[in-house]
Amino acid sequence: LVSAAAPGVAVLIAGRAVTGAGAALVMPATLSLMLEVTEPAGRPQAVAVWTAATGIAGVVGNIGGGLALQYLPWQGLFLSVAPPAAVLGLLAARFAPRGGRRPATLDLPGSALLVAGVGALLYGIIEGPSSGWASARVIGGLLLSAALLALFVTRSLRAERPLLDPRVFRVRRLRAGALGVGTAFFGLFSLFYVNAQYLQYAKGYSPLVAGCAIAPLAIGMMIASRHSIRLAARFGDGVVAVGLAAIVAGLVLMSFATASTPYPLYALFLVLLSLGMGLCVPVLSAAVMTSLPQDRAGLGSGLNGATREIGSALGVAVMGTALSSHGSEVFSTAMSFGFRVVAGLVLAVSLVTLAWWRGGDGALKAQVR
Repeated sequence: LVSAAAPGVAVLIAGRAVTGAGAALVMPATLSLMLEVTEPAGRPQAVAVWTAATGIAGVVGNIGGGLALQYLPWQGLFLSVAPPAAVLGLLAARFAPRGGRRPATLDLPGSALLVAGVGALLYGIIEGPSSGWASARVIGGLLLSAALLALFVTRSLRAERPLLDPRVFRVRRLRAGALGVGTAFFGLFSLFYVNAQYLQYAKGYSPLVAGCAIAPLAIGMMIASRHSIRLAARFGDGVVAVGLAAIVAGLVLMSFATASTPYPLYALFLVLLSLGMGLCVPVLSAAVMTSLPQDRAGLGSGLNGATREIGSALGVAVMGTALSSHGSEVFSTAMSFGFRVVAGLVLAVSLVTLAWWRGGDGALKAQVR
């Protein structure tokens, strides 16, 4: 509602920040509650369902956004979300199971350090094309980010109840799962950032058609995520490798899309990427959750959410920076460059993820205090 009533950019950003804070409170809680009411044997599949729902929701959001922008002023984009959110909030208050209460404190200093560190990193990346990569702004932003994140880790190691205990990353499977989830959403949200622009500016689609044109992304996620946990149990580590490879392949193929690319071919690229998401993300997310003791499910769901959101923000920043670096060139040319940069980064980090994944044993309860 604040975003819809915003008289200027500053208030709009503030409204979006409030919305983001609300999502950050809701998402980890939903996963924790799902695990609390699910039998241990069914928890990996519950994580898979939850993870698939988050990806599909992003696709539905694009479709709904296109519908709102086609027939309503831009304020309608925000106003149309408020009534469903209010209804769902009331339903959750009435019917959602109540989890057990445990003593906890809000780590405000740790939260501030993490947010500031990630923000400084994003600033350094975004400022690169306009200020120059060797400029004081960019170098200063990156150095400040490194310093703040180092302070966050140091403080978290000493705090009694930190926002995130870095010691959990001693476990290779958890480390691989968190990195892999962030990497997958890095690739997905780089696509979300550029997809509507490509379909509207290069292909000439209306906002509604552009929103609906991303629907094939949901197909692969729905199909693959239903079977990903069972496939991983049967075929092992290869399922994660195939999923990450499909994401990279989808990004590379989309780098060849131009204004003349037939939409059915572009839709196949979307399906390939979404199949990769559906295969690997549920398995990686389940590894994060099942690697932690049940009484630390909140930490696992929070870690899943944090890596997903940080990866998404970095994906938008890197793709936006790649587009900006090409200035006034043809949009499809700039988009191709952006997708190749993103694909290269996803490939590099995926190799690290797989190295940790294959070396992990999942025995971490003794390593997590």
